Amino acid sequence: MASKKGAVEVIKLENKETGYFYTTQKNTKSENTKGKMKFRKYDPKLRKHVVFTEGKMSH
Repeated sequence: MASKKGAVEVIKLENKETGYFYTTQKNTKSENTKGKMKFRKYDPKLRKHVVFTEGKMSH
């Protein structure tokens, strides 16, 4: 049986300094994912790990 649509949202994690970004999914029904997400990920332009924050997707 299929689940209801709309529980998962595609978001953009971006580094404001270089403009490099990742796309990932966010569970909108979970209490743990309220607010903006922040992850420490690799930026190939800087060649090191930096903090990526949730930004707006351009559709």
